[in-house]
Amino acid sequence: MNRGRRNVVGMALLGMIDPLMAATPASGRTSSATMPAALKAKLDQELAAIVANPACELASLSVLAIRGGRIAYEAQFGQRFIGAGGIAGKPVDSRTLFRIASISKMMTTLGLMRLVEAGKLDLDADVSGYLGFNLRNPHFPDQPIVLRHLLTHTSSLRDEAGYSWGTDVALKDVLVPGSRLHGEGKMWAANAGPGAYFTYCNLGWGVIGTIMERVTGERFDRLMRRLLVEPLGLHAGYNPSELPPEDIANIATLYRKRTVDTEVWDANGPWIAQADDYSRSPPSPPPGIERYVIGANATPFSPTGGMRISAHDMGVIMQMIMNGGVHDGQRLLQQATLDRMFARQWTYDGRGGNGDSLDGLFNCWGLGNEQFPDDPATRTRLVEGGGFAAVGHLGDAYGLMSVFAADLKNRNGMVALVGGTSTDPLAYKGAYSSLARFQEQILTAMHRRAILVRA
Repeated sequence: MNRGRRNVVGMALLGMIDPLMAATPASGRTSSATMPAALKAKLDQELAAIVANPACELASLSVLAIRGGRIAYEAQFGQRFIGAGGIAGKPVDSRTLFRIASISKMMTTLGLMRLVEAGKLDLDADVSGYLGFNLRNPHFPDQPIVLRHLLTHTSSLRDEAGYSWGTDVALKDVLVPGSRLHGEGKMWAANAGPGAYFTYCNLGWGVIGTIMERVTGERFDRLMRRLLVEPLGLHAGYNPSELPPEDIANIATLYRKRTVDTEVWDANGPWIAQADDYSRSPPSPPPGIERYVIGANATPFSPTGGMRISAHDMGVIMQMIMNGGVHDGQRLLQQATLDRMFARQWTYDGRGGNGDSLDGLFNCWGLGNEQFPDDPATRTRLVEGGGFAAVGHLGDAYGLMSVFAADLKNRNGMVALVGGTSTDPLAYKGAYSSLARFQEQILTAMHRRAILVRA
């Protein structure tokens, strides 16, 4: 997750309203939970108005809602590519792939849990044995780091020294004290050892991806294709250069009305591409991929944030989880494994004694998933008025702001992918949560019309 405030980690309108509204919202190709036509039309209108809101215009939006385990609503708004330089604009459709940012962590975890089921990994074993080098926080050298720590952001790893390197770097060169890239050791916390303190950490997922490579002998992007993408029949992947041409042509460019390097916002200015602009040439493989050493450093494939996938296919994953790990009659994961994954592992104490909530954004965590208990006191409420407790993940990077939220008890869920904003989302804060206001509005509208089915 890349949050400026939170910043470690715009198009549709081209400065006007007419171009955006010319791309009318389109329902997805499947809709197995009946939704009254009048409610659908009303929801289409509400979401279109949110996209076109001059307070914070959205470059693109793709959404999906599940009610009772069945897809109830899908719609898309705006354009996946804003016409520029003689290239025509392209509207979002139900198969448009977005780089979903940190929701990728939860997808990576689903793959990892398949390896746990297969007996290749133990959540509570010292990961040094998997990595082939001793992974220890030098401030707490006697305390082992286990997968559970990495999955719950309590490993004592930090992002201050970076969390992605090229194919010419091995993670041991960065993480081991005295190694060539360890430097001042800013990747290690000095205030608390493994298991003691929550700090959101992208680097942990680079380590997780590398562990997955080590125990399988497979390159991370291709491993995740085997573990998750192919069994579910998804159009998705962590390496866009290996996607089929039709999927590459349907990847959403991510935008902001903000310069890329100097980070200057201008709501009245042009939409500026931030990532995934393949309008003139297809994506290139990671530099040096021909020399890639499997199990040395999986960060070039971004297990932390690099998955490209559509809202529709995220719905396929959500349904698999709701169906106890079964998809089209085939079991991908055991129900017990999913129960383990989504069981609460960490809860913020409200004082900062056991973790950094990042200004209230993080309050509860499972294994590779954030949890939203619908508590107004902790601002974990996703919809206005409450009534939707969920598990899932958020994503925020390069203008993309994403939500995957599933109420597993009632088998209801929502996916929302925003492909860019015209103003700084931090200046358009939510009214009752740590989300941006437009995210609150999108989720509330879908919850009321598609899940509660209320006029």
